[in-house]
Amino acid sequence: MNALVPLPVVLPLCVTGLKLAIGPRLHRFQRFISIAVLGAVLVLSVVLMVAADRHGPLSVHLGEFAPPVGITLVADRLAGLMLTVSSAVTLLVLVYSLGQGMADRDDQAPVGVFHPAYLILVAGVSCTFLAGDLVNLYVGFEIMLVASFVLLTIGGTATRIRAGSTYVIISLFSSVLFLVAIAMTYAVAGTVNLAQLAQRLQEVPLGVRTLLEAMLLTVFAIKAAVFPLAAWLPDSYPTAPAPVTAVFAGLLTKVGVYSMLRTQTLLFPGHRLGDLLMLAALASMAVGILGAVAQTDLKRVLSFTLISHIGYMVFGIALAGRGSIAGAIVYVAHHITVQTTLFLVAGLIERRDGTTELTRLGGLAKTAPLLAVLFFVPAMNLAGIPPLSGFIGKLGLMRAGVADGGGWAWALVAGSAATSLLTLYVMAKVWNLAFWRDAPPGAEEEGVVLESAEDDDTGDDEEERPTGSGSGLPVPAGAVVSAGFLGQSITTTKHLPWPMLVATGAAVALGLSYTVLGGPLTTFTQAAATELLARTPYIEAVLGR
Repeated sequence: MNALVPLPVVLPLCVTGLKLAIGPRLHRFQRFISIAVLGAVLVLSVVLMVAADRHGPLSVHLGEFAPPVGITLVADRLAGLMLTVSSAVTLLVLVYSLGQGMADRDDQAPVGVFHPAYLILVAGVSCTFLAGDLVNLYVGFEIMLVASFVLLTIGGTATRIRAGSTYVIISLFSSVLFLVAIAMTYAVAGTVNLAQLAQRLQEVPLGVRTLLEAMLLTVFAIKAAVFPLAAWLPDSYPTAPAPVTAVFAGLLTKVGVYSMLRTQTLLFPGHRLGDLLMLAALASMAVGILGAVAQTDLKRVLSFTLISHIGYMVFGIALAGRGSIAGAIVYVAHHITVQTTLFLVAGLIERRDGTTELTRLGGLAKTAPLLAVLFFVPAMNLAGIPPLSGFIGKLGLMRAGVADGGGWAWALVAGSAATSLLTLYVMAKVWNLAFWRDAPPGAEEEGVVLESAEDDDTGDDEEERPTGSGSGLPVPAGAVVSAGFLGQSITTTKHLPWPMLVATGAAVALGLSYTVLGGPLTTFTQAAATELLARTPYIEAVLGR
């Protein structure tokens, strides 16, 4: 069973090489093998999760080189759950992107762009979840960074290049800081293997250990978009194509949260920076949700709610108790799915009406009832309406805060309740503007170009274009659109492609399954939290003692 552990990383990379060799040919075959490999990764993830739950953590030393020399990959309950959720989400987003037509445009590029970059991103995510040492964790982050820049800037418009450049600069800064932290860790402990560090860091002077903890937390807080290190996110994610934004917002920030959860429980038990984390969690909740209240574009609304709800996960990590860690794990799985689903719905709205600017939308509940349902269910889930999974996660966290009884814990309980109510207000605002009221005068009609070469904001007639994230151009009746996104264009349509609807509906169903399986999910996360806090099962699985 241990031999299966590397496959979620290896399979996407091998298929990426095959697709680069194929180039822009055999489009249907390329789509088939992309879906097939992600389906295989999903099956493997479920197998690893079940095996870790029944038999304990699974580990493999690549090349049979024992720590600290070799690369170690470890799949415990936490890694198995994160792999399963992320694999399901990335598979659904790929199906959605095929329906949108993004991947089909690779034939106009010198080599296929979207499929290889997307599979490399999946491999990077899997690598971070399975990493058993700090260097391999760093490698996973860098794999994601390379693929992320390609996906963020796909199409080459000026807006996307600017947003992607900001993302890369911030990511490179955090990568340099991460390298410095790894070097310092190796200097004081003589290893970067997480299991060995769990033993050796306890002998390191307290001041040095606290410095290492602070540096790693800063790196992961940047990746996770924890306030005040989250200013880059609202301007970077909304500019990308809808499938890219969905997988980035739903998944990539949670990789940072996962890394915080892993290192804080394994390397720094009884950490001294708990109060600082609680302050960051409370600030993230408050600033993020107030930013969402102030927005009028759906993608920016969702970007700010993303920052806000990262605070719930940091809340659980900061308390560092069994109940709070379990609640944080539930909330990570819930939020990956729900946030991705809401961005997919935003992409459907943009595909249908040419914009996600709320002031230019209306009447969707009447004209597109299926779209209304697809938005309403995850929106209420995000707000934490009982008995949905958002409520289960928040209830677990708030109960842990009450049990802790500290001043900061009570402040976070109050902040969590207020943030949940404001999230409900924000979702109700979106519902009222985009779905419930009548469509405003001048709403976009069918045949608006959503992504084209002309969308660069360098022309003299920029002011004449509609504002909002859609920034579309009207197409005269009977006209043929030429230059666009890698040579083609996406135009609005009232008849949404069925793969996009199926993928979004499946994402909604996945979010609801956490409610149906709330009992087993809570039991599983409690066991995962116990395993994380005990540390011994992980150490023995890696070191064999």
